[in-house]
Amino acid sequence: MSSETVVLPRPRKQSLNDVRAVVPESCYQRSSKRAAWAVLQASVLYVAPLVGLALTDLWWAVLPLWLLAGLGVAGLFVIGHDASHGALTESRRANRLIAQVCMAPSAHVEAAWDLGHNRVHHGYTTRQGFDFVWHPMTVEEYRAAGRVVRLRHRLEWSWLGSGAYFLRAVWWDKMWRFSAPGKRHDAIVRDKQTLGSALALLAGAAVVLGALTGGWLGALWVPFKLIVVPFLVFTQVIGWTVYVHHVAPEIRWWTRRDWSQYNGQMESTTIMRFPRLINRLWFHNIFIHVPHHVDARIPFHQLPAAAAAISEAYPGTVKSSRFSVAQYLRATRACKLYDFDAASWMPYSAARP
Repeated sequence: MSSETVVLPRPRKQSLNDVRAVVPESCYQRSSKRAAWAVLQASVLYVAPLVGLALTDLWWAVLPLWLLAGLGVAGLFVIGHDASHGALTESRRANRLIAQVCMAPSAHVEAAWDLGHNRVHHGYTTRQGFDFVWHPMTVEEYRAAGRVVRLRHRLEWSWLGSGAYFLRAVWWDKMWRFSAPGKRHDAIVRDKQTLGSALALLAGAAVVLGALTGGWLGALWVPFKLIVVPFLVFTQVIGWTVYVHHVAPEIRWWTRRDWSQYNGQMESTTIMRFPRLINRLWFHNIFIHVPHHVDARIPFHQLPAAAAAISEAYPGTVKSSRFSVAQYLRATRACKLYDFDAASWMPYSAARP
């Protein structure tokens, strides 16, 4: 009998490719008609409330129109997000053009979004030190932070702070202020210049319109009413949307050692059942988030079928719930800091001496 030690093979980890294998081929079929209709619908739902805002200053009309305009910006952004992933049409050129146009009302630089969201967030979802979107602070980091940083953290991680977080951490820090190294630098600069020029022309037109109809007060009020407030409503909506996708007491963030593509995409994302009309008008299945992270090439109208296949094959892994305000408020109370070693969320009280 041989005295040599037998080295058994290491058990194979769960693979994201195994998950993709259960997604039916039909879920990858794109439709130019569905894409055109989605862009048209999103455009109408954005332009219509802007026309209403341009025609009235009555407060009881302006307030709901602001909400609808912000949702309109979000609806266009979701379609642009799908196109940026290359999932909306079969044409790469058409996808990029649609993404640039649909992201313009939300002042998003598509080339920078492609790097930060498509490559980093999707490539390293909920991995410590890599995924920057709603990356939690540890107890030690919070204790070491200055007073201003702590106050900012308490605001941004409150039930009302998702817009402030998205505006600072994603839109400003990782897009407009960010300067990419290497070959992506020139493309991002060109997109910034193009989008910045278009936004400057739009703001100038709004100032002129306001000045002609209401003097210098109108020159301030009209761009604020038509551009600034809908954008701020959008940041609140999208910031909250991204939050509920990746932050909850049952959603785990991973150390660099323990993270894998399977863990990040399957165990740290969710499927949230949202009111059907709101989903159909503005959100285009974005809350069916697990299949989107499993394979971002799946177009939005095929996500329900992909989710059904994945849930059937992995019934104990896929997290699914119905949208609940109470559930969201519970998460904002419980999920303040994170212990990566214990894989658990903690309240601020854990940082007390």
